[in-house]
Amino acid sequence: MAESDSCNTPSGRIVVIGYGNMGRALVRGLRRSGAANIIVCERFPVDENETETRTRFFHPANAALLAKEPRLGRSDTIILCTKPQNLSDTAKIWRPHLMPKGSVEKPLVVSILAGTPTDLIHQLFADDAPVVRAMPNIAATVDCAATALCASESTDASFALRAKGIFDCVGKSWIVPEDLLDVVTGLSGSGPAYIYMVIEALSDGGVKMGMPRQLALDLAAQTVLGAATLVQETKAHPAVLRDQVTTPGGTTITAIHELEKHGLRPMLISAVVTATKRSARLASIVRKTMLDKAKEPAS
Repeated sequence: MAESDSCNTPSGRIVVIGYGNMGRALVRGLRRSGAANIIVCERFPVDENETETRTRFFHPANAALLAKEPRLGRSDTIILCTKPQNLSDTAKIWRPHLMPKGSVEKPLVVSILAGTPTDLIHQLFADDAPVVRAMPNIAATVDCAATALCASESTDASFALRAKGIFDCVGKSWIVPEDLLDVVTGLSGSGPAYIYMVIEALSDGGVKMGMPRQLALDLAAQTVLGAATLVQETKAHPAVLRDQVTTPGGTTITAIHELEKHGLRPMLISAVVTATKRSARLASIVRKTMLDKAKEPAS
């Protein structure tokens, strides 16, 4: 696995297809990193407040205007930020203008579509262009995402590093084998929901013992943030850090005994396992749905 704490923005054009929460987060991160040429392709009108000198917006009604742009090449990147079920429509609307037939040097295609393997991206959108699949999580909206990336078998490793530079603009990223993407979904993709429940439960405990709700939430959230930062900064095993705050006969060991008695660790492990299995199941459903939709005649 590879990891970097720095954002290395590609020098070419970046085309973001889909402007939901993740699309917006990526565009904001790329803008801050100094990306000079960003194009957004979006189905719906964009608020004028979203416009910015380094970003141009295209909608299906003016998609043909993309043909006047210089043809995308090897140094350019397309990021698919649509919903998985919309990929076939996305391909029908945008691919003819972004990836015309006969292009020799194809742009990199990066997909954040859940449950959509790289071979399906090749088949439905990218053809023989390089493809990288990414699994960021919701924390990209606050520049603190955990993102795993994998390249397709035919894609050179340099393209994975380019994609990594993009996602490092909104957090931290790792390059992994594609067969780990379902596990990534179960751990870091769904993981924020588990931690929200932990924060909520900790704050409820504070409220039960007489603490004002907002103070309890603030203390719980900062405690989780601080604990996570210590793991990242020290690289120490969590068990080592736990022992540093667990004194003999003290409050912490008493609380830990209670957590162990009620199975906190087995429950969290089971959550990751269950979510991983569900992700694999959903991926097979997504594949069938996409292929069936791709066979439908264009409306």
